Amino acid sequence: MAAALAPVQSAKAANPWAAIIEAAIKKVVKAVDLMIQRRQNRVIRLQNAQKALENAMAKLKLEQIADWVKKQRDLYREYYQELKKVKAVIAYYFRIKEIAEKNARLVDEYRRVWGLIENDENFTARELAYIHQVYVGILETSAKNLDLLAVIVRSFTTQMSDAARLEIIEKAGRQVDENLSDLNTFNRENMLLSVSRSKTAHEAQVVRKLYGIQ
Repeated sequence: MAAALAPVQSAKAANPWAAIIEAAIKKVVKAVDLMIQRRQNRVIRLQNAQKALENAMAKLKLEQIADWVKKQRDLYREYYQELKKVKAVIAYYFRIKEIAEKNARLVDEYRRVWGLIENDENFTARELAYIHQVYVGILETSAKNLDLLAVIVRSFTTQMSDAARLEIIEKAGRQVDENLSDLNTFNRENMLLSVSRSKTAHEAQVVRKLYGIQ
């Protein structure tokens, strides 16, 4: 009897990866939110500087504009370049945040479905242990994906090229999409398996409703 219960106890053990991933997500999102706020404040200052320049130009006579703009060009060139750079960086930040939030949805979906499956009598103890191990593998991959996001966040304070940064962002994005797809496919396979093992049509309907299967 003890041997039969061992897989169930193993399967029902709290998965540390879920907590690790959630902590990493919070850290990444907090860092990104702070960076976005700082960059947006920078954009506002630069836009105000640009507006001041345009207002000053509007007050000049036509013959004065060319000479005045020439004198001011060097002064404001760095503002225009910085404005372009800041807007690009903000776009990176929002993409990083989007990827982190997808990882959060992955953890939520894992917890929702596993919470139902582990109490589903249509699965044996051995099957529950296997399902749990598959979840562990998916969550481990998700944790590694968050490591990539952490690298990207740190990259904004190091000398990483935009091309290299974009490559890492796209890699992280592809990985989280694959992870979510794998999780959703695995979940649906298990849910449908439970439905197929129902002994009556009524029981099958109850299982479908439990898992939210249309």
